[in-house]
Amino acid sequence: MPQSLFFVIPALNEEGSLEQLGSEIVTAMSSYAGSWQACFIDDGSTDRTWAIITELSQKHTSIQGIRFRRCFGKSAALAAGFAQASGDIVVTLDGDLQDDPAEVAGMLSLLNEQKLDLVSGWKKVRHDPWHKVFPSRVFNWMVSWITGVKLHDHNCGLKLMKREVVQELHLYGERHRFIPVLAAARGFKVGEKVVRHRVRQFGHSKYGMGRFIKGFLDLMTVRFLTSYEHRPQHLLGIGGILFAILGMLGMGYLSIDWLLHTNQPGHIPLHQRPLLTYSVTSLLLGVQLFSMGLLAELVTSQRRRPEDAYGIAERTSKGAKSQESEARSNQSFP
Repeated sequence: MPQSLFFVIPALNEEGSLEQLGSEIVTAMSSYAGSWQACFIDDGSTDRTWAIITELSQKHTSIQGIRFRRCFGKSAALAAGFAQASGDIVVTLDGDLQDDPAEVAGMLSLLNEQKLDLVSGWKKVRHDPWHKVFPSRVFNWMVSWITGVKLHDHNCGLKLMKREVVQELHLYGERHRFIPVLAAARGFKVGEKVVRHRVRQFGHSKYGMGRFIKGFLDLMTVRFLTSYEHRPQHLLGIGGILFAILGMLGMGYLSIDWLLHTNQPGHIPLHQRPLLTYSVTSLLLGVQLFSMGLLAELVTSQRRRPEDAYGIAERTSKGAKSQESEARSNQSFP
């Protein structure tokens, strides 16, 4: 049975491209045997983006739209679209026409053939200025190296993922750049496929050096959350213990040196030794890190939901005897 598809398309001031993109989605899906829907999210645009989305929804029953009061960011737009998702497979597309909806069929085949949970597009040949391409390649290399999720293009707007993936993603801030990393951290199988990248026809890119710097900071956050979200003491506590040990070793050395050489000529007074300052600082830093780890564990234990600690791939059906027993227990008696 064909899988149902649900497109999520964030858009910010993309009035020049949305009508063509809507037509391309309809054309690409005209030969698809399954059902499909598309949701355009207007992320606080100041042009005619919302008017065009409204026209598309009136023209095509499979298209709907959501309009934000102001710009909340791409992660928020995707999260709003994910909340509406009703299909078996969720497809994300950028609204600037650089992603080709015709690529969805090939990505869907790869997802099913290799039994993947998420397929990310790889813009192997990019039609962007060098000052956008170079930082992007560096950023993608860093993400793969730091997180261990080896993809060439983590931030490609064109992605296919099973609805179970979407249901376990918690997007905010700039975390949309790390959807494959977040999915892999939940145990989902991630892959990629080369897709055609098109030249931007309308509007301008929202990417700049400022986003590269913010992306690096977000990468550090995601790395911490995916590795230590439920056990922060394992990072902070280990660091605290190491600094505390260094501080105690330094203090111990100074104590022994003071006992053995304090009355010898030319001996430097203890309070004039730089090692004393370093040792005390290291000891205090260690205690602080360890205390922060305990507080982080306390906060984590209060906000943790049981389902956040695991991800279920599938379940077995109940046996006949179990179903029969349950049916008897649900019977009402006079």
